[in-house]
Amino acid sequence: MKNILFIFLFSIIYLGGYTQESPSIDKEKLFDLYQTQRYAEAGDYLKGAYGDETSDLKALTQIGYCFLMAGNNVEAEKFYAKAYALQPQSLPILFSLANISTKRGNSAKAKLFYGEIAKIDSNNFNVFKLLANLYTQDSVKLVYLLKANQINPKEGDVASDLAEVYSTYQDYETAYRVLDVAIQADSENLVLQRAKLPIANQLKKYSEVIASGERLLKDETDAAVVKDVAKAYYFTKQYQKAINLFKVLESLAMQNEATLYYTALSYRGLNNLTQSAIYTKKTIDEAVSPNISSYYVLLGLVYQENKQAKLAAGAFKKGLQFAPNPTLYYRLAILYDTKLNQQKTALTYYKLFMKSKPKAKDEKEEIAYTEARIAQLQSK
Repeated sequence: MKNILFIFLFSIIYLGGYTQESPSIDKEKLFDLYQTQRYAEAGDYLKGAYGDETSDLKALTQIGYCFLMAGNNVEAEKFYAKAYALQPQSLPILFSLANISTKRGNSAKAKLFYGEIAKIDSNNFNVFKLLANLYTQDSVKLVYLLKANQINPKEGDVASDLAEVYSTYQDYETAYRVLDVAIQADSENLVLQRAKLPIANQLKKYSEVIASGERLLKDETDAAVVKDVAKAYYFTKQYQKAINLFKVLESLAMQNEATLYYTALSYRGLNNLTQSAIYTKKTIDEAVSPNISSYYVLLGLVYQENKQAKLAAGAFKKGLQFAPNPTLYYRLAILYDTKLNQQKTALTYYKLFMKSKPKAKDEKEEIAYTEARIAQLQSK
């Protein structure tokens, strides 16, 4: 390994093709800086030797490489840009500039450089893979992933990303075929096997999901795999097995509205209506945002400020359907008391406010006002 490193560094330092006009370079010093990975020092040394205004292509790329390896992207870009001006169709220079632009968060420049590479080498797998990663729009991403996949359909990362895009378009058949080709080339790729499960479920290949998923679960308890296998058990009417796996998700606090819903359906399939009702309620609770009653408080206040008292009352009452909220009771009491002139109804909501145990620290003034107002209304 040391011999290989020595030959590599020797080729850079001694066979770099420097012109006869090149300044004197202490090759042993440079070799030592490379060998000990002191790239920043190597870059500064070469920069000092050649100067900022050098037009030596190989010197520019070597200095740029040193700074790139040192993490100094600003200096690296400066020297690679000069090299690019001298040789605009050099793939290594274009790749370096694109890489630097990506690291610096300038996706637009990276796209331009990678685009130039694609024009020069239309069969360069890496450039299309990298271009795909720079786009968030599925339609554009699809174009580059397709090209990369056509060049190398066995590469797992591209196959997985391409299948994901096809899935967003609900083209599950194509997504399945893309993954199948990659899996045949790498049957031990667990990432690809996991990616295939939800797609196979969509295609109703439940036996495959169960067989593949159970093998994956022997490797580790992956929540996504558990969910896919559990759904496959449900659709094949193996309700108890489905419930057992859905319960695993609950033990991991990884349940969601969908998994609770399927649990309720599975209990119903077993005619265990008590548990089915319990999980149906859990599904409803999971589906409702814990903040929704607060949203109705805001909506009611907006209506009230706009002098739409009846709409405000409706919003406050709607909020109570989701969760008891002391603020909603108080707002309804005030609304009926001061805007709608219905003191009897207001008294009811004042009492409900007090029964809802408002926090004394946060609602001290509201509590004091409510106690006084209840006494006044009851004395009438």
